Amino acid sequence: MANIQSQIKRNRQTERARTRNKAQRSDLKTFMKKFDQAVDSGDKDAATAALRDAAQKLDKAVSSGLIKKNNAANKKSRMAARANAL
Repeated sequence: MANIQSQIKRNRQTERARTRNKAQRSDLKTFMKKFDQAVDSGDKDAATAALRDAAQKLDKAVSSGLIKKNNAANKKSRMAARANAL
């Protein structure tokens, strides 16, 4: 256990950031799964709506530094290709 005040504060900040990032990453995965389910069911309207929501979540994750820009671009591109194939 740290006994230096600045390190104690740093540990608190790191823990808060870790839980925030974990929640955001989990939320992102949930939206990706919803898109996958919509595509698997074959419902084009639901897939496009889920694609829009997932793309928005990906953009938000990029802006907060959770994932890299190219990672989000690749995921969005793959999802768009799957949605267009319906």
